[in-house]
Amino acid sequence: MLDEYLAQDQVTEIYQAYLFSAEAHEGQHRVSGEAYIFHPLSVAQILTEMRMDHRSIIAALLHDVIEDTEHGIDTIKKKFGEEVATLVDGVSKLTHIKFESKAEAQAENFRKMMLAMVEDIRVILIKLADRLHNMRTLGVMRPDKRRRIALETLEIYAPIANRLGMNQMRLELEDLGFKAMYPMRSRILKENVRKARGNRKELINKLEQSIHTRLDELKLSGSIVGRQKHLYSIYKKMHDKKLSFNEVMDVYAIRIIVDSVDTCYRMLGAIHNLFTPVPGKFKDYIAIPKANGYQSLHTVLYTQYGVAIEVQIRTEDMDRVAEAGIAAHWLYKSGFEVTGNNAQVRAREWLRGVLEIQQHAGNSMEFLENVKIDLFPDEVYVFTPSGDIMVLPRGATAIDFAYAVHTDVGNQCVAVKINRRLMPLRTELYNGQTIEVITAPGAQANPSWLEFVKTAKARTNIRALLKGLQFDESVELGRRLLNRNLEAFGSSLEKISDSAIANALKEFNFQNFNDLCAEVGIGNHIPMMVARTLVGSSDLPESPDKKKGTSQRKASSRPLAIQGTEGAVVSFAKCCLPIPGDNIIGFISAGRGIVVHSQACKNLSDFKSKPEKWIDVEWEPDLKRDFSTYIRLMVRNKRGVLATIAAIISDLKSNILNVDIEERDGIHSSMTLTVEVKDRKHLARIMRRLKSIDMVDRIHRIRQ
Repeated sequence: MLDEYLAQDQVTEIYQAYLFSAEAHEGQHRVSGEAYIFHPLSVAQILTEMRMDHRSIIAALLHDVIEDTEHGIDTIKKKFGEEVATLVDGVSKLTHIKFESKAEAQAENFRKMMLAMVEDIRVILIKLADRLHNMRTLGVMRPDKRRRIALETLEIYAPIANRLGMNQMRLELEDLGFKAMYPMRSRILKENVRKARGNRKELINKLEQSIHTRLDELKLSGSIVGRQKHLYSIYKKMHDKKLSFNEVMDVYAIRIIVDSVDTCYRMLGAIHNLFTPVPGKFKDYIAIPKANGYQSLHTVLYTQYGVAIEVQIRTEDMDRVAEAGIAAHWLYKSGFEVTGNNAQVRAREWLRGVLEIQQHAGNSMEFLENVKIDLFPDEVYVFTPSGDIMVLPRGATAIDFAYAVHTDVGNQCVAVKINRRLMPLRTELYNGQTIEVITAPGAQANPSWLEFVKTAKARTNIRALLKGLQFDESVELGRRLLNRNLEAFGSSLEKISDSAIANALKEFNFQNFNDLCAEVGIGNHIPMMVARTLVGSSDLPESPDKKKGTSQRKASSRPLAIQGTEGAVVSFAKCCLPIPGDNIIGFISAGRGIVVHSQACKNLSDFKSKPEKWIDVEWEPDLKRDFSTYIRLMVRNKRGVLATIAAIISDLKSNILNVDIEERDGIHSSMTLTVEVKDRKHLARIMRRLKSIDMVDRIHRIRQ
């Protein structure tokens, strides 16, 4: 088969690689008992069927040499060249690094492979062929290992094959993974499909004959192929949509392959004249291809036999690309500037996105999590104001769209127009909408966006930006806390010597002082303990306060001033929502920094057992921001009551963030408002005005 498309010198080079691999793996056997060399040979065979270049096939023959034999990457490079060595290294696992867990090892190996894949896409093709052969021979493994490999295949490798448009490989990986993961479900479903096929065989033949007859009448040429939906696809549809087997419409489908795009649409018209199309089930993936480059017309039809059947119409070239994806018409050149089929172009676009995810991911586990999210694109198609089509995963929001346009657009997004109407940023997008993003130069990403964004690009960029912002805020707050606690010892950070700082860094195991300050700022280290270390307070006599058992925070001379602009490292407790004018107290919470409570908050009793985490705080004078709080009104059920209340609150320069209404006795309703105010005086003015309304019987501020 090799000499059908490769030059003789390339075939000879492949044979030399086989001899080297056979010698390197001499004496090694797989779990099944067969000689190990049969595995790399089988992987090379799969790539040969895909008509891959000779260096890919050589790398397939050598892909386990680094991991499982005494030969290193330098030997591969010397014998077979830099290019082959790079491919082999990209597929090889990290064997010389110890990881804390199997999950971390998997994530780090995955990151290594994906980065190698960005440089040379053949890395993933070799890995997919390797995984496919392993899945074909999985039956000899222990049940627990079999399930682990099957799950990894279903969660990572089959979706990657799908993302690269390699449908034939994806389907086999999914069915093999399904069989290994859920053997009983697979067996039962296979039996049901077999029975249904027997019942419907005659029906499918009649449908194909009807279509042939109509095509002959219209003088349209095309081949008709009946196909059975794969087991895992049926299972996923039943599982996700809560359907019984009999409710799955497209267990069987008919594929019509024609010579041109124009014939595809003429064929669609002929089919719709022959059978009744099911409303809402037509999809034009020719005009708007899938994210992996797949193109075809899909429609579901009601037949005269009372059975719905799916019909796919595509050209011969589209069919080849649909089955082989980036491997169709394989022509490799290094780098991204390759002209290839639609699947190859889309694959390169996706790889650029993977590279961006890697650059902003905090660690391998986060990278793996975000790539997994990115691997399941059930797409929606939306338009930019200039008419360009953008493809996003189903459930994506306006923020996802903003980041898809450009990272800076997402970071500076303040509002969005959907079909020329202003809409909330968390609005879910649907097919055909036109999206316009409004930005402001000084705007920044909001942490709450992480609750609703769907794309990995948006999630990683928001996290990266917030990490940078939070670090700076944490360092600043940590310095303020240390200075405040150092006052108890008559010192400050300016007076602390470099040697004292070096000792503290060694004591707390940090590389630089900003990192230590950041940990203090987010509450992972108690500021008094760090302050004691900085001044060498371990040699000082024990303070009288400590002997009495009172809180060590009393050693500080003045409370910490709360500005309200500290960012994520200072938050206000949701249970009491304190506002300027309230007596407040701070609680140092690990990972969150300082959580500010009202001193009247009923939840403070829960913290009495941790006095070392309390901190005296006070409001900074002349605060310039608004703060949220709750008020509850008992109102009469009259028309316009909410509008009247909202108008008064707006007139008094306040804003309603949330409204919760609960009917009480048919005459009255309880209305809980979350409002923004500047301080207690501002809140008092609002409550006085609201109390003067006839429709309001009672009003009070609440602490939930």
